[in-house]
Amino acid sequence: MPRDNRRNQFRPDEVAVVHVMNRVARQDMLLGRDSKSGKCFSHRKNWFDAELKRLAAGFGIDLISHGIPDNHFHMVLRSRPDIVSRWNDTEVARRWLYLCPTPNMRRSSRGPNEAELDSIRKVPKELAAVRLRLSDISWWTRLISQRIAQRANAEDKTHGHFWADRFKSVVLEDAEAVLACAVYVDLNLIRATLAATIELSLHSSIKCRIDALMDTLVDLSKEMGEDTEQLPPEIFENLPDAHLAPVELANHPGPYPCNFGHRCSDKGYAHMSAVDYIELVDWTARLVVEGKRGSTPSHLPPVLERLGISAKVWLQLTVALDELFAPYTGLPKAPVESPPDDPPSKQKLKGSKLRFAPSCAV
Repeated sequence: MPRDNRRNQFRPDEVAVVHVMNRVARQDMLLGRDSKSGKCFSHRKNWFDAELKRLAAGFGIDLISHGIPDNHFHMVLRSRPDIVSRWNDTEVARRWLYLCPTPNMRRSSRGPNEAELDSIRKVPKELAAVRLRLSDISWWTRLISQRIAQRANAEDKTHGHFWADRFKSVVLEDAEAVLACAVYVDLNLIRATLAATIELSLHSSIKCRIDALMDTLVDLSKEMGEDTEQLPPEIFENLPDAHLAPVELANHPGPYPCNFGHRCSDKGYAHMSAVDYIELVDWTARLVVEGKRGSTPSHLPPVLERLGISAKVWLQLTVALDELFAPYTGLPKAPVESPPDDPPSKQKLKGSKLRFAPSCAV
């Protein structure tokens, strides 16, 4: 039975959160160490990392999570036509030419000139089509799949299909589905036995968030020592997760576009902090799942201990974070009693239905 058309599943002119996945052809490990050929293709995951950052900076789409095992990829994406509609014609043309430069732009490594911008912004039909593409998850996935396939085929001096089929997609219709799918994607490398812990899960969004946490703690400790009341904005701009959508759903009305240019918006997707989310993923990684080979060994200490963050230091820093990052804090949560075996994040989950306002989630 043929699959339904994607336009019947999600539309680029409506906000939607979608889980997309694609697998390489011939059941080979064309993104890792391939047992058939004996070659290692792990460097291709670096191509993915670079492309994801480029697409996040150009599209009107939020990248919530991603994971790149050896033979497929996962992404959770949120389309943001509400933000694209705020861009003027020049911004729409500039972004599209950044994503799909002309041959002359590629040869000279330059930005678009006025004539190239006019080829889009002065042609109403083309402008309308491009504006729609900038919030189209199908176009995002098409571009990243196409570019990885072209580079891999050129490297292998071959041609033909690199991906086994067109990408699969599932619309996530509520907050529980979004959170569960984000955790699932972040655990993909552990379940595939490519990593033992989340901080070792290379080429995944959870690794980016952990690296950003550690960088923030270093910067925050330094600024606290200098009695600085406010951290410089460059700290946020240069974090390893700057291209990812924030975890915490800040109490901010409207589209909440990002001013740094590394991502579409600063809108989060869960009523929990990034640290709570990291703890939740670590706790889930220890669970043995039927049909999955990998899990984090149960004897390992919690992730914050493994990262060398003591409870005392963490308490001091979280108090400082509340003062320094007021615009980034989320909705207040009442304390909830939970069994001691549950992680802090799960305790919060039990105390809330975790429903987004319609403008926040989908």
